[in-house]
Amino acid sequence: MDQKNLCGGNPNRRQPPAITDHGDKPFAVNIARVTRQNRTYRTALWTGSHLQLTLMSIRPGEDIGLEVHPHLDQFIRIEDGAGLVVMGDAKDHLDFRANVCGGYAFIIPAGKWHNLINTGARPIKLYSIYAPVQHPYGTVQKTREDAEAAEHD
Repeated sequence: MDQKNLCGGNPNRRQPPAITDHGDKPFAVNIARVTRQNRTYRTALWTGSHLQLTLMSIRPGEDIGLEVHPHLDQFIRIEDGAGLVVMGDAKDHLDFRANVCGGYAFIIPAGKWHNLINTGARPIKLYSIYAPVQHPYGTVQKTREDAEAAEHD
């Protein structure tokens, strides 16, 4: 059996899976590839009952926005780009700081204020896992402004 069949899923499929929400069905994907291909600020790739996988693209000079999730934990893996992650117990006390880039991951415990700032010259490409689910099934937000507008609806 060739490597493509071992590590590519269905040999009859010529195109990678669509970048759309595939939850709550079983799903396999080359996560590094789809993360790098994503051009939206946020797209839900899989939404289940207790867990959600989203893709994000953060433009140079942009950030995710200082936020806190009181009742969920979050895992973020950066595939490309560079930034600064800050976290803390209060929005005015962010005592955790780390420079991150492609290959780095970080975990945000429930109740921690956090932000990720793109400090590089190209978009940060990342995927994020929320437990429990944070965004509605099928979420696609082309820009940060779209995401902020959706939060205020």
